[in-house]
Amino acid sequence: MKKPYLHILLITVLILISCGGGDDDAGSIPDPNANTAPTIPNQVFPLDNTICTDKNVIFEWNASTDQESNAISYRLEVSENSSFSPLTASETSFAESKLVSLDKGKAYYWRIKAVDSRSAESDYSPAMKFVTEGEGESNHIPYAPELVSPAIDSEIDATSISLSWTASDVDGDPLTFDVYLDTNENPTTLVSEGQSESTFNATGLSTSTKYYFKIVVKDDKEATTIGQVWSFSTK
Repeated sequence: MKKPYLHILLITVLILISCGGGDDDAGSIPDPNANTAPTIPNQVFPLDNTICTDKNVIFEWNASTDQESNAISYRLEVSENSSFSPLTASETSFAESKLVSLDKGKAYYWRIKAVDSRSAESDYSPAMKFVTEGEGESNHIPYAPELVSPAIDSEIDATSISLSWTASDVDGDPLTFDVYLDTNENPTTLVSEGQSESTFNATGLSTSTKYYFKIVVKDDKEATTIGQVWSFSTK
């Protein structure tokens, strides 16, 4: 007489196991507050090493996408150096283009990011460099140098260091470099003049001291660009 009851009990246990033994996440409810950043905008104009014949530059990019279909705006930054400090222009656009008026005869960098209506931001796009045509110019100034080493505001455990940078020119002109290095926030001590190499070995440094340096770039037609000030410290 007990067998029917045991059979019913076994069936009940199996049903409970099948209902409760699945994936714990199978019945989970999506978080309504979850939000992902838009995709990084793809730059269209001006691209790297572009010469803009008008100082009124129309920046263009492809639209970003947003997984939650939020509205997207774009943050455009323009600077005379690749660190984007200081900024020459900072603009917001709700379209895929923006007109920005710049000075003639200068070299610039630009980048852009997407921001959705819930404040989620993409990373910045790669920096693109371009020049604006000057009045009656057939030659363009070099781009500002970009630091390779040491890292900005790094600390070194030595009294000598190799300073390294890169630089380029939209005309492909040969470049030379003047190196300024001292303990002033705006260094004025010329430690190397007219060198063609993009490295400089600084020796005889004092310990526990903060140093500042900058690179002045010149092409063979004497067009000149003064780089930003970088710094490092010794232990």
